[in-house]
Amino acid sequence: MKVIHYWILFACLLLLSSCSQNQQVKDSQLTLMKTTNPSPIVTVKNESKSQVKEIEQDVSSFPELYDVAVIKGKKDTLVVYKVKHLSRFRMKKIEKDINNMLEEKYPNDNFTISSDYKIFLEAVRLEERMKSAKFSHQRAEKRFNDIVKMTKEMK
Repeated sequence: MKVIHYWILFACLLLLSSCSQNQQVKDSQLTLMKTTNPSPIVTVKNESKSQVKEIEQDVSSFPELYDVAVIKGKKDTLVVYKVKHLSRFRMKKIEKDINNMLEEKYPNDNFTISSDYKIFLEAVRLEERMKSAKFSHQRAEKRFNDIVKMTKEMK
């Protein structure tokens, strides 16, 4: 009888230890469940992040939004955001307001705006890849252009 108790105890300890080994969870895995606030990304090598941070702050100032990601490439700037649940009925108006504000404040930039979760997830994944030294600026720009193309296809 004692042997069975030891086996059950051993199995429980084995199960608990195997569950706790993969505690590092990336932001991309939790991006749909919580606010991730990814840092602004610039895919061009010698470009300053100051304007991108300013764009992120301007878009984050909208009370209907709770998470914003901004990526600046060579030609385009991608602005992706998540809308609070009760504000989702006014998504077209929110997108129009954001677009008007950005066009007014930054007339020389070309913006692509999206509230799609899939695009937001791809933006967060790109940010995670950019942290790696193996991921070059050329690959980042190529991936960025793929995300922008995907955004335009969804509309």
